[in-house]
Amino acid sequence: MDKGKGTGLPPKSHFLDIHEVVPEEGEEGEEQVMKTAGKMDKRPPRVREIRKQQRKIISRQVSLETGVSVMNKQSQAKTGRGVLPRSGNSFAGYGEVHRFGALNDGRRENFNMFRTKSTLGKQNSLLPIRKDSGIDHVMQNLDGLDGSNYESVNRSVPAGRYFAACTGPELDQVKDTEDILLPKDELWPFLLRFPIGCYGICLGLSSQAILWLSLSQSPATEFLHVTLYINLCLWLLALAVLCAVTFTYMLKCIFYFEAVKREYFHPVRINFFFAPWVVCMFLAIGSPPLILPGKTSPAVWCAFMSPYFLLELKIYGQWLSGGKRRLSRVANPSSHLSVVGNFVGAILAAKVGWNEPAKFFWAIGFAHYLVLFVTLYQRLPTSEALPKELHPVYSMFIAAPAAASIAWAKIYGEFDDVSRTCYFIALFLYMLLVVRITFFTGFRFSVAWWSYTFPMTTASLATIKYAEEVPSVITKGLALSLSFMSTTMVCVLFFSTLLHAFLWHTLFPNDLAIAITKKGNKEKKPQKKSYDIRRWAKQSALPFVSALRKNNSGNKDSDGEKEGYGTT
Repeated sequence: MDKGKGTGLPPKSHFLDIHEVVPEEGEEGEEQVMKTAGKMDKRPPRVREIRKQQRKIISRQVSLETGVSVMNKQSQAKTGRGVLPRSGNSFAGYGEVHRFGALNDGRRENFNMFRTKSTLGKQNSLLPIRKDSGIDHVMQNLDGLDGSNYESVNRSVPAGRYFAACTGPELDQVKDTEDILLPKDELWPFLLRFPIGCYGICLGLSSQAILWLSLSQSPATEFLHVTLYINLCLWLLALAVLCAVTFTYMLKCIFYFEAVKREYFHPVRINFFFAPWVVCMFLAIGSPPLILPGKTSPAVWCAFMSPYFLLELKIYGQWLSGGKRRLSRVANPSSHLSVVGNFVGAILAAKVGWNEPAKFFWAIGFAHYLVLFVTLYQRLPTSEALPKELHPVYSMFIAAPAAASIAWAKIYGEFDDVSRTCYFIALFLYMLLVVRITFFTGFRFSVAWWSYTFPMTTASLATIKYAEEVPSVITKGLALSLSFMSTTMVCVLFFSTLLHAFLWHTLFPNDLAIAITKKGNKEKKPQKKSYDIRRWAKQSALPFVSALRKNNSGNKDSDGEKEGYGTT
């Protein structure tokens, strides 16, 4: 007999709570799960298995919610956001993405991507990440999160990408519609903001040292009684600036080599990699007699011209091969820097007594100058680096023919017809720029302006040589006028540089051009206006309507005939 029946009590029953327990965030959810787990030991085996499966699901939900709450607190402390956007991706890699600074709001102080050998894989290896964290999937979808591409940091950016993303004569200004890899509202490290265009300062000062040496030694300007101490001071100043710029840029190569690679693949700044060797040859040509009275050694020419020639083979090979960096695509006025060095090297070779190498480099420079001049003068549609408005960048057109005239006179010992032809070309281009002087105003000052001073100095030197061959009041007055304009421009830029560097602290702004992404934002095509659509619809519908009318008229005639036939 059952105990329940004898005592009159109801039989023992097992009551099961089949409702799902909804956990709460934080510690309350964990306590509730622990209470539920404690009751499960008193249940039958079958119910225990069911509860075990439910406990796994609930524990997963609790760990997920607690993880979200923890990350909410961390994101509020870092970014100031109160709500964490939830997506369908795994949350396991979300913290790592924030740690990298991949999002727009988390990109602050994330400059390690441009450090030397700083690949994304090396950064990932320094972090304790689980295999199943899903970080690879998240990093592959970074383009969808913030429009940036971390793989493009360590890869070459196509030349067309710079034309599409940047504006300005030097392609140093990024369009507003473009996104960059570094924050715009923060001041970057100094080495990242130091461009290779600073060698333009050395070009201007070293060419001035040659100009004042020529003014003091030329028979056409001997009435001025220019002392050699001006040449000495300018030469020492140029040498000091060259050492300072070279030391700083070497530090950039050591610590931020990825940024240097970006500048090398830039279609405009790649030409400034020729500038250090041109400056060294300028200093060798304008060496002061007070310090170096003897003849220049040929080893000096070999030391400065060899790296220039190797880089020249690389660049000219790209121009000739017809690839993505062909001349018709990347040509810009700064490309004259890669040509004018041949004439400067020819001048130095003639000075050391090597006329045959001087003729060799003169021929190379003149051949490529003609091709570059024609390419830039035509303004091909692919030459997007040329802006519509005039700018001092066009003074680069003067440098090559003026240097070619001086080099030819140095090689053959006289300012003959070939030298005069090159000089007249440079003089005419100079006049074209002078008559449009109003177009050279209203532009923001930058270090790149310095590279536009040595063409004026080179034209002044060619005019002094021409005044020696054709002595007259006009030629001497022209030589003095161009020399005065050149020196005045250098003095103005020198004091402007000092003010921007030490007083206003605006000489080196953020170099946005090196931080563009490899893939740009897809711009939506402008929609056609309504009246254009109506006009197109009207034009396209005319033959269709006329055909319908013919068919309708034919049907009416046939119906009428049928009706008439039936009535008769």
